[in-house]
Amino acid sequence: MSKNITLSREDIVRLCERVEGAQMRAVAIPKLTDEYPSMTMDDGYAIQTELRKRFIEKGHKLVGWKAGLTSKAKMKQMGVEVPSIGFLTDRMAVPEGGKISVGALVHPRVECEIAFVTSQDLEGPRCTAEQVLAATDYVLPAIEIIDSRFQKFSFDLQSVIADNGSSARFVGGGRPRYASELDLRTLGVVMEKNGEIVEMGAGAAVMNNPAEAVAMLVNILHGMGEYLPKGSFVMSGGITAAVAVQPGDFVSARFQELGTVSVSFTE
Repeated sequence: MSKNITLSREDIVRLCERVEGAQMRAVAIPKLTDEYPSMTMDDGYAIQTELRKRFIEKGHKLVGWKAGLTSKAKMKQMGVEVPSIGFLTDRMAVPEGGKISVGALVHPRVECEIAFVTSQDLEGPRCTAEQVLAATDYVLPAIEIIDSRFQKFSFDLQSVIADNGSSARFVGGGRPRYASELDLRTLGVVMEKNGEIVEMGAGAAVMNNPAEAVAMLVNILHGMGEYLPKGSFVMSGGITAAVAVQPGDFVSARFQELGTVSVSFTE
């Protein structure tokens, strides 16, 4: 598959180092297209791939992937027809009910998501929601903590992709269930922050069915020369809008049929 990569190898490495530094030190940086206005989505994925390689070399273990910009409203806002994806490592995982230090993040926000755990390999370029469901071991509720590292929370799709889809932390919990037992489109969730309801939604907000978002993710991976291996943990995208958090906040997501997952935030 021909890739629309405009950046030189040196530029990719340099921008990867810039993003990695922002993530490691929790500092905000200008969006990458300020310096490279003609940067493409494929350039963004080339930077993200370099970042993933560096993390794995440092001992991170790749555990799965995440889809972002999966709601029609977000896609329209960004002027794109496909969501973005990012990788997940074991060091991003937080136990259910765990604590997250806000000091290690730049612009922390939380989203409710339905996560999939796969029992078979999935490969593009024409992966379907039906194939995703057939290859799913179980689904479970999750909270994703996203963290754009760009100044004033101002960014574009190319920069977000390079920043690994704003991935920061994730929490899985609740009651795992077989996807075949559920209608993922009508499955509802309520997000509470400090005991007050801040967001509500249903699975259909994610491309009409979260399994569609996972299929799209598999097809994007194919374009990167990769596939989704069995045993992957995949977050299908935010059902609700992202909610900002600060030290002292306690967030819980109550899912119909799937139970509750929660996390708290410290300095």
